[in-house]
Amino acid sequence: MLSLCTRLMHNMTIFNIPFRRMSNKVILFIGDSIGRQQHQSLMCMLTGGKEDDSVEDVGFVYGLELPPGARRPDGVAHRFVKTNTTIIHYWSVLLCDIQPINETDPNTFYSVHLDRPPIFLQKFIDIMDVIVLNSGHHWNRGKMVANKWIHYMNGEPFTDLQFQTLDALRQLSLTKLMAWLDDNIRHNNTKAEVYMRSLSPRHFFQGEWDSGGRCDNNIVPVEKKNVSSQVVDKIVEDAVRGTRVHLLNITYISAFRDDAHISKYKLDQQHQDCLHWCLPGVPDVWNEILYAELLDRF
Repeated sequence: MLSLCTRLMHNMTIFNIPFRRMSNKVILFIGDSIGRQQHQSLMCMLTGGKEDDSVEDVGFVYGLELPPGARRPDGVAHRFVKTNTTIIHYWSVLLCDIQPINETDPNTFYSVHLDRPPIFLQKFIDIMDVIVLNSGHHWNRGKMVANKWIHYMNGEPFTDLQFQTLDALRQLSLTKLMAWLDDNIRHNNTKAEVYMRSLSPRHFFQGEWDSGGRCDNNIVPVEKKNVSSQVVDKIVEDAVRGTRVHLLNITYISAFRDDAHISKYKLDQQHQDCLHWCLPGVPDVWNEILYAELLDRF
């Protein structure tokens, strides 16, 4: 197995060609913490994990500064000076426009507009050259309740009985978003190559994250016979079908790597993390697939 340093140098080498082709371009990752890991993986590939004076923090250009009272900004943006290439991650776990219902109430609920893209994407889509989106793991009852999210459509609370399951709501939201993106591509409102990444698999065994679930049972990838060929993200596949949005399909190949999660090896961790990935690791492979796509398109 490649050592950490060798792996990083290998990844930096294979990215040299498309990275030169990405001169004067802007790459956006938008989604949840798994999307953030893919962004972190790419940044590590391109820098070798080292501080570099030729990489500038340009978050202020995109309004990505720390709001008062917040733990972190809504995203980060860095520019590689030599090629004038900017790489951004923006935090938008549902890929929807989410707004406080009562801005003056500190305990307010929030409207999740299923038919509206994130404001950041609406504002900056015209300057993007590559957009990689993901969403999935925050579509659960616990997150909805904890974040006080209320679903909206056409500016009104959405209570259609046909869309009461979270899978149905995710399908509806992503279908609306893919149609909006396709319309922007078709009318030349953006020059971006747009990718929707499929769901990153979880590997909890013997329970869930908060009920004794674990993934420290394996130290090597699982055998093919133990991974179903039906490990897919049908919601994403259906949403992108017939649009100009590309599918970045990573679900099946990642399902083999139940050995590659953070597991029990995170400091001060009450529960095992069988959702996020160790880096370097699986997200590097997603970026290698993205690299192959970009090599073909730029």
